[in-house]
Amino acid sequence: MRVALLIGVAALALSACATNRASMPPPDYSNLSPGEVQSTLAELTARYTSNPRNRDIAIHYAAALRANGQSGQAVAVLETAMRDHPRDADVSVAYAKALTADGRFDQALNVIDNAIRPEAPDWNALSVKGAILDQLGRHAEARELYTQAMVYAPYEPSLEANLGLSYSMTNDLAQAEQHLRRAASLPGATSRIRQNLALIVGLSGRFEEARALYAAELPPDEVEANMTYVRSMLTQQNRWERIAAGQ
Repeated sequence: MRVALLIGVAALALSACATNRASMPPPDYSNLSPGEVQSTLAELTARYTSNPRNRDIAIHYAAALRANGQSGQAVAVLETAMRDHPRDADVSVAYAKALTADGRFDQALNVIDNAIRPEAPDWNALSVKGAILDQLGRHAEARELYTQAMVYAPYEPSLEANLGLSYSMTNDLAQAEQHLRRAASLPGATSRIRQNLALIVGLSGRFEEARALYAAELPPDEVEANMTYVRSMLTQQNRWERIAAGQ
């Protein structure tokens, strides 16, 4: 029950533009159930143990660790991968995500800045930098980056979702809802995007609509737990600061 920035979460395969390097789809295990995360993590742990220098396995293993709340271990895995693949942009982007999840925003910003290449724009790297800037409270700069990334990936739902959540951090619920609705309508939209839309609708005071949106994604007990959370946020004077902190 959190509002969390979606740092390039969708695994939608994009056709590469001439100006956009063909990067691997960013792995995301955040929509799996706890049991599925554990199963996936066990499989990836075994694969990583047998082949720790494989960059794709390291990236997926770190993503599964983050989904399991083990951001510190994800950072350690990718620090090793960075030593093995110092010029690999995908590894750098994954490392920046892990650092962000671990709350090390300044370090993450330095890593992602080194990964962004003006001559070969990468929507995923731009999105990650935007999410880091949002966490640092630099929302206008973050939104410029999401908008720039949309030039290279115009139908990527995570970009619209990140833009919507950025607006939620500055209490602009109308703009937040607009972008989250568009994100939810795009191919590849995740359950987490739809749940974040439900949260914003609930924070706008439209409880029944929010409940219906949650009900399409979650079992009844989790629906009511989320509705209780929405109401509790509306009673908190610092609710927008809590959103910004992902709490």
